[in-house]
Amino acid sequence: MAAYVIFDIDIFNLERYQEFMMKAKPAIEEAGGKYLARGGEHKVLEGDWEPRRIVLFEFPSMEKAEAFYYSDLYQSLKSIRDECSHGRVVVVEGL
Repeated sequence: MAAYVIFDIDIFNLERYQEFMMKAKPAIEEAGGKYLARGGEHKVLEGDWEPRRIVLFEFPSMEKAEAFYYSDLYQSLKSIRDECSHGRVVVVEGL
């Protein structure tokens, strides 16, 4: 069953974040993930959530998504992301 990873990212150094994105994209694809949405316009329809930049990925399974997130490769890239942004990340199993 597919799994979806939702990032809500608050970027405070765009140049450094772009470096992270250039390195993360091939790593995500290599792990079987694909971008479904990345930084497009969004609207909160209900509640007090104030997302900054939404990024949505699809992975083949929850296990693949978690294996990617906790991999040595992504954790090394995450250290770059943490230098230039704050994130909230959720993974949810699909239908």
